[in-house]
Amino acid sequence: MLNRVGNVAYELEFQAKQVAVHPVFHISLLKKCVGDPASIVPLESVAVKDSLTYKEVPVEILEHQVRRLTNKEVASVKVLLRSQSVEGGTWEAEAVMKDKYPHLFPSNSISASVNSSFLVSQFTLA
Repeated sequence: MLNRVGNVAYELEFQAKQVAVHPVFHISLLKKCVGDPASIVPLESVAVKDSLTYKEVPVEILEHQVRRLTNKEVASVKVLLRSQSVEGGTWEAEAVMKDKYPHLFPSNSISASVNSSFLVSQFTLA
């Protein structure tokens, strides 16, 4: 529900769980929401804390890539997070993801095969 408080302020009605949020907003902060059914995340799958935050949990590694910079190579992985669609995957450093979430990497042979195929193709092209 939306109630007008002044010339440029509106008061929103929140659920009882969200009493920590101030209900009055300036009109410039409010925007029309056009719903997209594909982007709706079921609330049961996301554990929202009392501070209205949640922890993103990676579910799957979608892609691997190795970028070659001037002096080094940087390995990255595209990670699918629990509350995102496949198109919403984010690129993260492979080493950091291996340290935090080793269960996403069934064996070290994946990154080794990527690096070895990269090296083999590099030598066969030369």
